[in-house]
Amino acid sequence: MIKLHEDFIEKALPILKKNERLTGVAAGGSWITNSMDEFSDLDLVILVIPEYFDSVMTERLAIAESLGKLLSAFTGEHVGEPRLLICLYGPPLLHVDLKFISASDIVNRVEDPIILWERNNQISKYIAQKPPKYPLPDLQWIEDRFWVWVHYAAAKLGRGEIFELIEFISFLRTNVIGPLILLKYGSTPSGVRRIEIKAKEDLPKLIKTVPEYNALSCAASLRTIISLYLDLREYHKGPGFVNHIEAEKESLIYLEGIIESYNKRRT
Repeated sequence: MIKLHEDFIEKALPILKKNERLTGVAAGGSWITNSMDEFSDLDLVILVIPEYFDSVMTERLAIAESLGKLLSAFTGEHVGEPRLLICLYGPPLLHVDLKFISASDIVNRVEDPIILWERNNQISKYIAQKPPKYPLPDLQWIEDRFWVWVHYAAAKLGRGEIFELIEFISFLRTNVIGPLILLKYGSTPSGVRRIEIKAKEDLPKLIKTVPEYNALSCAASLRTIISLYLDLREYHKGPGFVNHIEAEKESLIYLEGIIESYNKRRT
């Protein structure tokens, strides 16, 4: 435990325990994996007695303010989690995620948190009902979309919309390539999180998916994305998997035609 994080917890827990509408506090993220460092944020789950959930949600900013010197806070709709309050405390600066959930909702979770405090073993009872389940990539879902995505990226390349293409290559890396690589190494398929450490063998090729701001660099990165996907598809596919052979063929022809046109313009 980093002292800055420890100091925050030591101050926050007694305050939260006094709130009779709360039934527990748990920690997630890097605390679970014992990988916290000075750059880590604190991921705290605050469990609310169900009948008080609405009132706590109304007052959650005030609750956050009571835990330390709050510099700024906002809710997590941008990551699909409106129950999340993203907070910056300090100085010294500390990022703390406060996720307020109705106590029974912890049954459906992606990881087993570290219980920091619970009232009447409430968190333990809910956790015991079923194991956590992290959503895994659906290879068929990806295949059904991938070649349409390749055509879309090629069209952006052809139009010269380089910034949009760079963003879309990032989307493919984060939502397709990263999770499939991490899954191959037995890691949680969470985008590209700590992929530099968890998938060192694939790192040289993954680095090539990061383009410079020019069309041919983007084309090379896109080709690498496709190459990685084909290898990962072969690695992960199982019985009943359907390759979209015609879509693959035509989208690759289209992409190579766009790249060839760029090369002709250069000469």
